Amino acid sequence: MTIEQCLATIDLLCSRPFPAEHGRTDVGSGGPGYHVAELGTSAGPGAKDRWDRAGTAEECHERGEEVRGRLTGRWGPSDHLGLQTVQLRTETEDIPEPWEQLSARVSDIHLWRTEGNGRWIALGVADRDEADEIRLLVVITEIDPP
Repeated sequence: MTIEQCLATIDLLCSRPFPAEHGRTDVGSGGPGYHVAELGTSAGPGAKDRWDRAGTAEECHERGEEVRGRLTGRWGPSDHLGLQTVQLRTETEDIPEPWEQLSARVSDIHLWRTEGNGRWIALGVADRDEADEIRLLVVITEIDPP
């Protein structure tokens, strides 16, 4: 997906109503109050060795930085938020979606709040599960971060 396609997907999801039920959508997944889209995915689950995985993760992070730069031009500087404590809190608290799912997959995000509709836009790289593909994810939600 090109940077322009990533931005078009984000624009689409910022204006699209949220799904009534949890499930797959044409660009990823969603549920009441949120959309999750994959803006980039590695070529296959896992990697043959740690060096391959590190290289793929670096490429996803670089693509994320390109998208972040463009979003910063629109909405100003992002907040940088670590999700490790959110992940730990899931053991003792009910963390709402999409934040529970995101904290299980992504270590940290860049976060903006849009003017007008007040939706949150979170951008991060899902690389925590070594058995899964590495993905550049964007979440658009009306649910405040925990």
